[in-house]
Amino acid sequence: MEEKIYTGKKNGMAVLLLGLVGYILVILGIVVGAIQYDKWHSIAALILMVGCIVVASLGWILFLGLKILKPQEALVLTLFGNYVGTIREPGFYFVNPFCTAVNPAATTKLAQSGDTHTNGAVNISAEGTSVSVEAVGKKISLKAMTLNNGRQKINDCLGNPVEIGIAVIWKVTDTAKAVFNVDNYKEYLSLQCDSALRNIVRIYPYDVASNVDTTGDGQADEGSLRGSAEIVASRIRDEIQSKVNDAGLEIIEARITYLAYAPEIASVMLQRQQASAIIDARKMIVDGAVGMVEMALEQLSEKQVVELDEERKAAMVSNLLVVLCGNHDAQPIVNSGSLY
Repeated sequence: MEEKIYTGKKNGMAVLLLGLVGYILVILGIVVGAIQYDKWHSIAALILMVGCIVVASLGWILFLGLKILKPQEALVLTLFGNYVGTIREPGFYFVNPFCTAVNPAATTKLAQSGDTHTNGAVNISAEGTSVSVEAVGKKISLKAMTLNNGRQKINDCLGNPVEIGIAVIWKVTDTAKAVFNVDNYKEYLSLQCDSALRNIVRIYPYDVASNVDTTGDGQADEGSLRGSAEIVASRIRDEIQSKVNDAGLEIIEARITYLAYAPEIASVMLQRQQASAIIDARKMIVDGAVGMVEMALEQLSEKQVVELDEERKAAMVSNLLVVLCGNHDAQPIVNSGSLY
């Protein structure tokens, strides 16, 4: 269903003033009819009084058609089950008093901006968030809102459980689709965020891993949840958008707000990262030490400081590597005798 804009004029203030004037006249008619009836018991006075009472008892129906709309708000109107149109422009409107505003997500409260909890009765929504069941109006917000969908435990492409949370910035672009195409567009968005997040996270490893294709081109790459956060967030946004087009929603942005290994493997993965860091540091130290030893031997040979045979060179290399690669400062032993 496509959205159609309500074309009625903003006659709310005029109808309100006319209604108030009409009620004043009705009250005066009742008073006059009562006075005249007490004096002459005339049929005309009785008819006037009864007529004014009937008008006063039914006149409030006229005020049901008064609608006030603020900026960035919309009102979806139906008349006896038929979609009439959507009011988008702010102002004071008068519509058919029998028109009904529809918003199936009016009482749904998510962990997002724009939703505040009241002191009334609460219920539990599909994602486990407490929601209010008090009537909070049927207006649909057209503002950009941020949905914090909470943390989820998902296995990455290597089977390691990770905890990840996202924040999604979204807004309603087609009110008719949001109201009539899905049962509850807020809950629908929340569930689609969960589904899209799982679909994308399962493609990536937490850290860079060998022989993993995250782009689908058949070649291994260095994509990871930790190192490619911007790319992962963009793919999550596109995945969510493809699922909520029929609900008239636009996903402006998606961001990863929390990322960590699940508690049951966090300590093991920390040890693994520490071991990897130690190995990388040792490799760098060894590479540097070998270069320094090679440089020392070349300079001793070029400047002819001392002549060393292969056995003495091996001993010198061993001693230098121990000094350069050791964790503690070397304790030299001074040889006061002959070298041989």
